[in-house]
Amino acid sequence: VARAPTCISGASTPLRQLAHTRGQTCKTLSSSRFYSSQPEGASAQATSASGMLNWKTLAVFSATGAGLVYYFRQEKKRIEEARVEEARLARASVTYGKPKIGGPFSLIDQDGVQTTNEDFKGRYMLIYFGFTNCPDICPEELDKMAEVLDTVSADAELGNIITPIFITCDPQRDTVSEVREYVKDFHKDLIGLTGTMEEIGRVAKAYRVYFSKPPKVATGEDYLVDHSIFFYLMSPEGEFVDCYSKDHTAEHVSASVKEHIQSYIQGGGKVDKELAPRKALAAQEQKQ
Repeated sequence: VARAPTCISGASTPLRQLAHTRGQTCKTLSSSRFYSSQPEGASAQATSASGMLNWKTLAVFSATGAGLVYYFRQEKKRIEEARVEEARLARASVTYGKPKIGGPFSLIDQDGVQTTNEDFKGRYMLIYFGFTNCPDICPEELDKMAEVLDTVSADAELGNIITPIFITCDPQRDTVSEVREYVKDFHKDLIGLTGTMEEIGRVAKAYRVYFSKPPKVATGEDYLVDHSIFFYLMSPEGEFVDCYSKDHTAEHVSASVKEHIQSYIQGGGKVDKELAPRKALAAQEQKQ
């Protein structure tokens, strides 16, 4: 850090010049003393006063300079501490910056099989919350999901490593059979999940999904469910990776998903190329 300028070093009259001036003053006074109309005592007193004034000025300059040096040192210390804190926060944001989204769930798939989040460990999940009676947005988003899946699986280095999942946020109407008929219209690998209102509510809360239906609906009356519109990309460990809104195109989502997966694999991560048989289904087959 550059040495802080002080009032002494920046003064208009340097000390050497000041001292030289004092010498000249004394010599002038000495040589002209006999020609001065002032008494000798008055002249000496004036010279003494001038010397005192110069030393007082020097003392003021010195004190001010010391104060500036102290100020700049303290400012340097403050800036360094601020940089250290900024670096700490940056590291913290990298480590803990991702929101806590996702968690365990246990629901029923379109074939009536009990399905949990553990069944998808080892593969990426692309999860969407919607409802089968949605007139336009949900079909558009699921078509986009299907395009993303085909784009990623067409990459020879990646292949089929994503499990697409549709979770209903209208379990009162979206029965197992309704979900089965619905998901087959979008992608052959799409898994549809339903459950009780309490079960769906817990999953939605874990994924920070908002949904709401009209408060007063007569039996058999049609209604729409207001809900969040996002894809959630989850890692093979079941951790949140990224989310994509309605405004993101299939091209953008595909490129982002591929980038995340490639980065994971390059870092030593392993991804299963095939979805393992679900535990509940395997248990049923063993009983039979």
